[in-house]
Amino acid sequence: MAHMTNEQALAFIAAKPRTAKLAIVKKDGSPQVVPIWVAVDGEQVVFNTGVESVKGKAMRRDPRVSLCVDDDTPPFAFVTVAGTVELITDLDEVLKWATVIGGRYMGADRAEEFGRRNAVVGEYLVRVTPTRVIGAIGVSD
Repeated sequence: MAHMTNEQALAFIAAKPRTAKLAIVKKDGSPQVVPIWVAVDGEQVVFNTGVESVKGKAMRRDPRVSLCVDDDTPPFAFVTVAGTVELITDLDEVLKWATVIGGRYMGADRAEEFGRRNAVVGEYLVRVTPTRVIGAIGVSD
């Protein structure tokens, strides 16, 4: 198993549209993990979510999150990111990144459709600034 640098870990996230798993803490203190679509912007991971979703409410209360992206085929690889979030409601920014993310996961021909669907009042663009990044490749080697 080889460990990744921060740059390699972010490149791993950006390389292929794998579903990330986001961990948050709910109001009652219990943990929740949910799948999300992500993109990388420089040293940040970005995604969209509803302002009134469990995720949105949890991140307003506590900006600390963790996420994991993995390759579940041998020899296996993973990246975990712990960080803090910035919640953005600027619709131009939400549209820009919702379109990028939609294109990553659904293809360029549907990027605008997903961007417009998610760039509405009541949606956040979430920027995760990493405080800790751990990545490994060749886990089964």
